[in-house]
Amino acid sequence: MRPRRLKNEINVVPYIDVMLVLLVIFMVTAPLMTTARVDVPSVGKAPQAPAEALQVIVRADRSLALLVPGKRERSLNRGELIQEIVAAQRKNPEQPVMIAGDKNVKYQAILEIMDDLQQQQIKRIGLLVQTK
Repeated sequence: MRPRRLKNEINVVPYIDVMLVLLVIFMVTAPLMTTARVDVPSVGKAPQAPAEALQVIVRADRSLALLVPGKRERSLNRGELIQEIVAAQRKNPEQPVMIAGDKNVKYQAILEIMDDLQQQQIKRIGLLVQTK
């Protein structure tokens, strides 16, 4: 009786079969996947803000002001600002609200204002940019 010799070879055929099956699965499912798309406005071609929009101004020191069309800019605290905007929205629910933030203010301050407005069901909120 001869002693058995160990084979030093790896049978790669099953691995190739598995890889081909995975390739087919990925090829079929890839077109079905939806990718997230974010449209970031370019400052160079940003449209003009609506003339009737309420403007929330966030200054570098995080103080707030409200500019109502046809009136003077008024400095307000956060609670007063939200109350004024809600009151204006009751009169005209389609009136947009534009947020103008100083370039030195942290983005968190802008997000907090947007969050407060969205909690009050303000629908048309935008960011005001300065064109070049």
